[in-house]
Amino acid sequence: MTTNPRAESEPVTTAFARLHDGPTPLLLPNAWDVTSALAFVRAGYSAIGTTSFGVAASDGRPDGGRATRDANLALAEALRRLPIPLSIDIEDGYHDEPPAVADYVATLSRSGVAGINIEDSSAEVLIDPARHAAKITAIKDRRPDLFVNARVDTYWLGQDATPEHTLTRAEAYVRAGADGVFLPGLTDPDTLRSATRALPVPVNTLVVPGLTLAELAELGVRRVSTGSLPYRAALHAALDVAAATRDGRTPPSGLPYSELQAALVDHAAP
Repeated sequence: MTTNPRAESEPVTTAFARLHDGPTPLLLPNAWDVTSALAFVRAGYSAIGTTSFGVAASDGRPDGGRATRDANLALAEALRRLPIPLSIDIEDGYHDEPPAVADYVATLSRSGVAGINIEDSSAEVLIDPARHAAKITAIKDRRPDLFVNARVDTYWLGQDATPEHTLTRAEAYVRAGADGVFLPGLTDPDTLRSATRALPVPVNTLVVPGLTLAELAELGVRRVSTGSLPYRAALHAALDVAAATRDGRTPPSGLPYSELQAALVDHAAP
């Protein structure tokens, strides 16, 4: 775990970008609501992302399908006073037209978010990379300081999942102004190393089973996201509590009620 390196006078967007230049990859835990975000803050992490799956599922909706548009605006506003940088996962930007995506991001950024994650697929199908690049350019024209992490979904969806297709898309997004590239689903060390060497911006991965942060750093990875895993693990723990109680086993412990209540009271204070 790390502590917040942000200086009081440093813009949050600058602080967030700088976190990608550390000796090890920035570990970005992904929250799904206010309480999970506050828990990560109290645990000492230096920045937080959100997970579209967790946000959508918490609202009783499946991931994708642009279901998190309004929920993300509300969550960003609720976390406006977060003391560390926040990056919001905005799916594909919630619109096909780049100006509309830029309008949404401009509204979102008024809550003080430091970055966004925007994916090049919609309804689990890859979209035209030129259209995605145009969205990135439109966002950067409106908010040049915002850290735009361009997600390439080739490996995640198993569509055009080759190094050549993936790099072609990633390079187009970098030319469009992306500050980072996210390659979820890419786990092969040699392919990861080639990608980080080819791309002039920080490369982000999901947690790669069997590879530590230090080993990912050796491959050139600069950011590691937990994705929806914390949300899914929380549900797993909830089921385990119920099952243990039913079966006469000792339930697993949770975070103290008093600690979470204190965090929420502090957060809600004017």
